[in-house]
Order: sequence, then structure tokens, then C-alpha cells
Amino acid sequence: MNLEIINDDQVLPAEREQWITDLVAYAANRLDLPADTEMSISLITDEKIREINREYRDKDRVTDVISFAIEDDEDSDLPNFDELAAELEIPRNIGDLFIAPNHVREQAKEYEHSFDREFGYTVVHGFLHLNGYDHIEPEDEKVMIKLQEEILDGYGLKR
Repeated sequence: MNLEIINDDQVLPAEREQWITDLVAYAANRLDLPADTEMSISLITDEKIREINREYRDKDRVTDVISFAIEDDEDSDLPNFDELAAELEIPRNIGDLFIAPNHVREQAKEYEHSFDREFGYTVVHGFLHLNGYDHIEPEDEKVMIKLQEEILDGYGLKR
């Protein structure tokens, strides 16, 4: 897994970036993704995630994670990126996550989880969205949440 972590505002200590990389690699391995699959995670302030949420989702509030999957829209006129990547022999890029660690920290307190558990949940949840999983329909939610818990438990982030 080729993961770029952008932590320009230093909202998390730089040494935590390896932990994120390891968790994403574990999740990617669980989904059997090709080793050269690409994505990015931007660690940003609450103010920045609120701006993104307002601009792209019409929700004027802070949230923990926003995902922008490249292969998100089935009705798009864009080419099938999986097929295009294979044809051109380039890595598949699944998209970008924007995470607000300070908001995740607040949620960890609210849900009485450790920061690691809540942050891991946030990373894996967003990662699964980038890979086409969703929780809008009850049946899809069951599949996504089950897989999410299996990844977190397997990585050692049990409730």
C-alpha cells in the first residue's frame, strides 16, 4: 500500500504516522489489495474539516472524517479507473481521506474509547468507504461494520 500522510499542521505527532501506515497496510492486506494501491490521508484541524464539510457536503459542522473515493460514482462519465490502471500498468489510486484528530479525540472521550481505538475506527471506516463499502442500506451496513470490526479486532484495537 502506498500511503501518503499529510500532517502539515502537526495535529498529530509525526511518530504516529507510522502507526497509521501500519494500520492501513493491515486493512489493505485484509482486502487483498495490490501492494502498489495508492491513497492519501490528510490530518487537518477542526476548522479545515468544517470548511470541507460545508463546501462539499453542505453540512456546516465539524466531523471526524471525510472520504473522497476516486471510484465513487457509478453513473459517472469518467472511465473505469480499475480497468484504466490495469491497461496503462499504473497503480490504482483509491482516493483521499481527511481526518480531524482533535475531533476524534473528543469522540473517544464521549464514547469512552481509547484515542487509538477511536482513531483506528475512523481510519478503517474511511478506508472502507474508499474501497466501495457503504452503510446507507441496512444490508450494506452489516457487511461494512462486520468487516470494520474484524480489521480493528485483528489489529488489536478491540472495544
